[in-house]
Amino acid sequence: MTTQYLIRIDDICPTMNWAVWRAVEDVLVRYNISPLLAVVPDNQDPHLQITPARVDFWDCVRRWQALGWTIGLHGYRHSYVTRESGLLGINSFSEFAGLPEAEQLAWLRAALDIFRREGVSTDLCVAPAHSFDAATLRALIQVGIRTVSDGFSLFPYTDPQGLFWVPQQLGRFRRLPFGVWTICLHTNAWLTADLSTFAEWIARYHHSIVGFSEVVERYRGRSLSTLDRCFQSACHTRLRFRRAIRTPGSLAISADRRRRPTFAK
Repeated sequence: MTTQYLIRIDDICPTMNWAVWRAVEDVLVRYNISPLLAVVPDNQDPHLQITPARVDFWDCVRRWQALGWTIGLHGYRHSYVTRESGLLGINSFSEFAGLPEAEQLAWLRAALDIFRREGVSTDLCVAPAHSFDAATLRALIQVGIRTVSDGFSLFPYTDPQGLFWVPQQLGRFRRLPFGVWTICLHTNAWLTADLSTFAEWIARYHHSIVGFSEVVERYRGRSLSTLDRCFQSACHTRLRFRRAIRTPGSLAISADRRRRPTFAK
């Protein structure tokens, strides 16, 4: 068995940190890396409003897609409206989990309408805060999305509903003996030191980094194995332990956020 890494970059939107992004993009292009970019269709999260909105944002998204980079649907507005942790139990806030299925379906359709209007195609969901529930999954199937970047396993797999899961397990590179590992990066708050570390990671690991399309081609249709189930169980046990020792007022466990969200009224 081999070790492969996927690069996923979240919170791509018109008002993201474009100065940092330019440096990140330069490294990706230099090493011919095809990342997964999680794009927010209609950002309403003030914490992602870092720079003035770039007027040619969707031109950029179309260019990335033309390069062969994978575009994922990163929710609808990136607005946390419930205090539900969803199926994974990672964070205690969500854009989707806990809402009626009809409302989730309407939001997903609105998000995809924006993508279609802008000439961007996707079959992939990246839920903000790793938070979604069974209703979210049913709604995804209804709108034609059959791939999810999230969850815990050693290798991607297809579940009984026909959803293809590409696990997201890491927030940084680690040398691991085998498996397919998605490294989720949030570049908006990066400083010069973070950019240097990123460039070092890519230089060291680029021979083991694959594109999302390669993973889909190789693993779609694969069933969850006993080893995957053991890994899932270990991850959930670790999450339960960390939640049990978390003190009131401490930060939520997440590679996704370094803050607690402000909930919509």
